[in-house]
Amino acid sequence: MIKYLLNCKNCTSEFESWFASSKEYDKLKKLKLLNCRNCNSRKVEKSLMKPSLINNNYKINTKENSNSLNFKKKIKEYQKFIKQNFEYVGSNFTYEARALHYNKKENKKSIFGKASAKDIKELAEEGIETTTIPWIEDRDN
Repeated sequence: MIKYLLNCKNCTSEFESWFASSKEYDKLKKLKLLNCRNCNSRKVEKSLMKPSLINNNYKINTKENSNSLNFKKKIKEYQKFIKQNFEYVGSNFTYEARALHYNKKENKKSIFGKASAKDIKELAEEGIETTTIPWIEDRDN
């Protein structure tokens, strides 16, 4: 397949079109089957197109791609486990973690939620252990 930028000599519009090959373009031009999509004129010529360059130094590493997929799969497994076994406290994570640590609140489940890096640092300074994991949002679309 080849893509050409076509120019109409009648209305001066430009448009792109795909052809099976350059010979196919020549054949359609000779049979006068090419026409402008705007004014329907048959005075259509191909013009210069910028080349599509391929970087031969860039190669897709299927092993690396596979590792990435395995990594994402493992993260999703952890997320599923956390959602089933921990209580989600959302942006109240810092407050809830302190409440659990200082025994102000009894909780049957461990918690998970959202906290800033600053909040996590402050919790660590208070001796409250936390951990962070990468989180992949579920996307339905």
